Amino acid sequence: MEYIGFTEVLGGAEGVPEKISSRMDLIELSKKGISKDALLRLVKYLNLSISQMAELLAIAERTIQRYTLKKNFNRIVSEQILQITEVAARGTQVFEDKEKFLSWMKQPNKALSNNTPISLLHSRFGIEMVLDELGRIEYGVYS
Repeated sequence: MEYIGFTEVLGGAEGVPEKISSRMDLIELSKKGISKDALLRLVKYLNLSISQMAELLAIAERTIQRYTLKKNFNRIVSEQILQITEVAARGTQVFEDKEKFLSWMKQPNKALSNNTPISLLHSRFGIEMVLDELGRIEYGVYS
């Protein structure tokens, strides 16, 4: 897995000052927490509203609004943010084009029981399904 995309999706060094080169780095980063600033960069990258992201994270939109830009979310929310970031980074890599990836995310997918990939990002299991489907697309195996 290439981790460069994580940093890019979250806004570069401004969004995530730590270097991400392994799964252990992701664990440490989730312990420290992801800042509201990095989350807003992810929202922009995925072309979502704050309301849509709040639904995916299972937190109130008002909670996000109350945070200052530098305030970090707790470990559980941060892990969910990082998992969604993994989908964004992987999808952009697989499609080699952010707009094609974003379009795919919003289309019902037969392999995902006709759900849109974006609608599954509220669950760790849904995220795994989307990542699996991206892997199949990368290797030319379509369901």
